[in-house]
Amino acid sequence: MLTWSIIRKGLAYILSGKLYIKRGHLPPAGHDIPKDFIGVCVASAADTAMDDYVIAQLHALAIKQVRLDFTYGDLESFNARFLERLIAEKFCVTLHLIQPFVAAKNMESTAEQTNWQTFIDQVLARFGAHVKRIEIGSTINRKRWAGYTVTGFLNTWHIAFKAAKQRNIELAGPNVTDFEPIYNIGILKMLKAKKQLPDVHTNNLFSERVSEPERFDHRVFKYRWATILKYNLIKKARILKKISTDFGIKHLVSPIAFWAIYRIERLLPDGEQKQADYAARYMLLNAASGALDQAFWGALICHREGLIDDGLTDAEYPTLERVTHYASVDGELKNFWPYASFNAIKTVAQLIQGAQYQVAIATANGLEIHHFQTAEHELHALWTINGKVAFLTDIYELSDIQHAEVIHRDGHALSIASNLINETPIYLRWPKNQRITIKDKLSISKDLAIHAHIKNLQYYRFLQDGWFGLILAKDADEAALLAQTLHPNGLVSPQKSNALRHARNAIWALPDPRNIARQVTVKQPVKMYPHKQFLDRFKPSKAKRSWNGAVELLRRGIETAHPIAFFEKENDTTLKQNFYICDFVKADCSVGEMFIHFAKGNKDFYFSAKNITVSAEETYTQLAQYLHKMHKSGTFFRDLSGGNVLVTLTNDKLNFSLIDTARARFYTHPSPFKERYSDLARICNKLHWIGRERFMGLYLANTGRKFTWGIKLNFYVYDFKVGFKRKFGRKGFKKLVKKFKK
Repeated sequence: MLTWSIIRKGLAYILSGKLYIKRGHLPPAGHDIPKDFIGVCVASAADTAMDDYVIAQLHALAIKQVRLDFTYGDLESFNARFLERLIAEKFCVTLHLIQPFVAAKNMESTAEQTNWQTFIDQVLARFGAHVKRIEIGSTINRKRWAGYTVTGFLNTWHIAFKAAKQRNIELAGPNVTDFEPIYNIGILKMLKAKKQLPDVHTNNLFSERVSEPERFDHRVFKYRWATILKYNLIKKARILKKISTDFGIKHLVSPIAFWAIYRIERLLPDGEQKQADYAARYMLLNAASGALDQAFWGALICHREGLIDDGLTDAEYPTLERVTHYASVDGELKNFWPYASFNAIKTVAQLIQGAQYQVAIATANGLEIHHFQTAEHELHALWTINGKVAFLTDIYELSDIQHAEVIHRDGHALSIASNLINETPIYLRWPKNQRITIKDKLSISKDLAIHAHIKNLQYYRFLQDGWFGLILAKDADEAALLAQTLHPNGLVSPQKSNALRHARNAIWALPDPRNIARQVTVKQPVKMYPHKQFLDRFKPSKAKRSWNGAVELLRRGIETAHPIAFFEKENDTTLKQNFYICDFVKADCSVGEMFIHFAKGNKDFYFSAKNITVSAEETYTQLAQYLHKMHKSGTFFRDLSGGNVLVTLTNDKLNFSLIDTARARFYTHPSPFKERYSDLARICNKLHWIGRERFMGLYLANTGRKFTWGIKLNFYVYDFKVGFKRKFGRKGFKKLVKKFKK
């Protein structure tokens, strides 16, 4: 579809500066949100029970706007029956008329045009007077899905345009997918020249591949330009609206968008919860943009991207993507169950449809607070980007919080005990026209991370005696117990002989207040070299960095010692008054011990406590998979020495757990290979080259790469650095002094 004609037309528009919108990444204040703003894409199946089920779920959502795909043969199939049912139930139907791939591909032929004309005439004669609109075009900028050439699509549009206008039916199109405005501009210019512009401009406004709805799109001139150009969802919607307006089209609709759970889980394990977060955040931002008349979620029922799981597997997913053609609901009703996103969409629809958008109190800085006003309420929608946190008491006066009705993303009431705002949206609601005081300098909590979807645990802010921190506990009573028993004023690092480790950091064990049969580990910095003391003044405390590293690892599904709390003294100039507390990990050994053993020529490692032997080959295989998963999740550990990877043998399987998490860095995409090699060179430092060759071969097999000389160079350089430091660094110098003293 991307022809020179489209490119020329698109570039002429873009280079003339027409895409520019001043502060376009920010939502405009004071606009109405349509009462029918949120819709959903639907389908049914041969069994009439499916019609009943889908209708019941739509009523449960309280959504009346639906989009139905309709193609050749559907006039004689269950789809016609289902369409009649939707019309009878008073749903507002966008009827998406699509051609099979082969037919679309051949639309330059007269015979295929005749087939399309016949189909259009029959469908509109039967249903045209009863639907809200028809939509023509289906992901037209994806030729491998849609099949169209430019000429073929223009032929398709011409026939549908004439038929729709003869019957006075609203026509929508051309259905460009993602944000690729060069297609919108080029196609609309061609349609304008033919005087065949649509009544409604449609673009599937996805944010899925950017990861989060609020993120600036790195795909527009890559990551370094993302924060400069600021192409977030708001800006994309406003640009598409401007294109519509420039062509004299009054209405803009996003007919389908979603987050596929399997794609989310490439980085984050909590796929269902993250889909629900994104669904609510996406709809709220679209509403805030003021650009869209409607935004549809699709599909209603599908295990990958639906609001309801159909109980099927990825192997049973249709060959053609459902964004192009949602042909039918598959699976058995008995296996259906709603995802969390079902209630997330239901809640946002109930709260904001028909409201007036007042203003963005905070946006595009990691913290989102959007003010809506309904006939009865002032409503604030609040959330952060992934992994971040803010506190209600840093935003509102306590009296305003206490008088607010607090509503969870999924619609149930919340208490304000935890005081947290995270990546899961919440809503604060007050009576209409109630004055609410907003504090100055709103932002996410600086340099602080949390794992919002950690199961059965909550975060509690700690502010006592000049100490700040967070406690992770199952409830407020447990948090109070931990705060009292592990209060930082009572934490004193032991003598070296009584510590687990005592060098730059003191690490020691204490009884676990929650279970005296267990222990917790406490870590405190106790020694700091002058250059580190200077540099660390510009960083978060060591305790906070350790906490952040641990929760970020857990957020990505990477095992580590479970965090319990961190505390830091406010305005501490020594940089040593901070404590990180986590579960005590009882490991069988470390990867470092295993690698030293293999480097001596041993082929197996004996776990004496369990009387089990594990081969070097099995160790390399399992560790390679673990580290590949870690890197794929966006983790660059930076301190991946063998001693920082603990090993526990369970049922003949090696389970790995990372410790010393303070230096780790994290991305919203898989770690760059340069940084992966840095990690791998560290962990292989004590492994012989034969072992390195085998281990790296297994790791790189996951990536389709070979262990080339260029990659090996990272290992040689790191070996040299370690050897140099041992000989001439602090430890080497101390050894030399001891030698002379003798």
